[in-house]
Amino acid sequence: MITASHNPIQDNGVKIADPNGDMLSQEWEPFAESLANESNLENVVQVVEDFMQKNGVFKVSASSGKVLLARDTRPSGGRLLDAAKQGVEAIAGVSAEVIGVLTTPQLHWMVRATNRGVGASEHDYYSQISSGFKCIVDMIPMRKNLASPSELVIVDGANGVGAMKLSGLQAIIPNVQLNVRNCGSEGGILNELVGADYVQKERKFPQNFGHASDLTKMCASFDGDADRIVFFYSQKSEDAEGITLRLLDGDKILTLLAIFIQKHLQELRSEVHWLSSVNFGVVQTAYANGASTKFLKENLGVEVVLTPTGVKHLHHKAAQYDIGIYFEANGHGTVLFKEEFFAVLTKTAPSEFRTEAAYKAARLLLAISDVVNQAIGDAFSVLFLVESALQYMNWTIQDWDAIYKDLPSRQLKVKVQDRAVLRTTNSETKVTHPQGLQSAIDMEVAKVTCGRAFVRPSGTEDVVRVYAEAATQDEADCLARGVAIHVHNLAQGVGLPP
Repeated sequence: MITASHNPIQDNGVKIADPNGDMLSQEWEPFAESLANESNLENVVQVVEDFMQKNGVFKVSASSGKVLLARDTRPSGGRLLDAAKQGVEAIAGVSAEVIGVLTTPQLHWMVRATNRGVGASEHDYYSQISSGFKCIVDMIPMRKNLASPSELVIVDGANGVGAMKLSGLQAIIPNVQLNVRNCGSEGGILNELVGADYVQKERKFPQNFGHASDLTKMCASFDGDADRIVFFYSQKSEDAEGITLRLLDGDKILTLLAIFIQKHLQELRSEVHWLSSVNFGVVQTAYANGASTKFLKENLGVEVVLTPTGVKHLHHKAAQYDIGIYFEANGHGTVLFKEEFFAVLTKTAPSEFRTEAAYKAARLLLAISDVVNQAIGDAFSVLFLVESALQYMNWTIQDWDAIYKDLPSRQLKVKVQDRAVLRTTNSETKVTHPQGLQSAIDMEVAKVTCGRAFVRPSGTEDVVRVYAEAATQDEADCLARGVAIHVHNLAQGVGLPP
């Protein structure tokens, strides 16, 4: 997939899907990076030969291999796609299938579907989401009291491929009214003052949003290649002048989906004895807001597991559950159903369910599995799964937002001589080196109410990232500064202290 996701329009890059549709295997990442960074053909050949020897690949048989290729809407995408096609076809017996312009999740879904031997066209993708969504909506109890089937959802398309492709779903899902803005057709620039990354990090309305006419309406924002999504709405400021943004990020999305799935899974567990042992868990990183983790554990009783930062870690852990949900705060995540559990639900005859409620719960979980993209995070599938959950529970976006209140947080960066000096454990929540830093962090945390803080080295630059949260914004800011000063003093900080 030729894309640079949420980055500026002049950037470009590549995302690679494994044969099962997942992201590239972690073991192959260094190899892919070495190839991408080589410009000399002889060096490229050497990189390949070294990798083959190291991994025991002595003979390659590819008489029927196929590589699917697609790109987003960036101007440089066409040229890079042609180059990728030439590279694929340089391998004897391997064909390149150029699909054209797609979202990143669509390509991952197509790879997964192709290797599972099921329909893998763009139309099949739309049809699967549509059929799952319609199934959920058709099972909504007391439809005459439904609050939101005709409620408008306003979508920020980030001036990218998501805006273009969303029309394919709009055409076949009548239960949702969508108003898509920032389509790129009116001079807007990809990811510039628009998109999920901008909304989530800056806490600002994207361009063409925040009007008085949008007040309280449900809004969603895609990123540049539509693999991330966040939700938001506008409300009047406390001083009654102006409009403020209320953000519902990946933590809120995860919590909503956990509520929705838990409700129906409990029905199954209580009525079908062989499903009583089905395990359900949610996966977060240390960046998840502490209020969300507390709600999941204490209010829902759901198992919550932390992993190191990075979608690859979250996806791997979530796949270990019969039903696993993972989301990063930035809106990237999905729901995974283990094959064995999915097969049991599919093959169990209606007569084997003791109650109609249990049978309905099984059907609803199967419908959810159709809506979600189990290969990778997908803005389209999350948009329609969230909408179906809200319709089913008869909630507005304000009801959803009220399930818990985020703890105020602050993130800072501290420049250091060498980020390798800092080492962490327990999914990046505790520091092991340099000595004394963790005890200093614990001392700062103890000074504030509901405090939590951690530090981790950047993966790309000599910077240590600081995260702090507390009961008030002032306390969170104070905690972050205090921790940053300790990082600067104990981890070879560069320049003036924070």
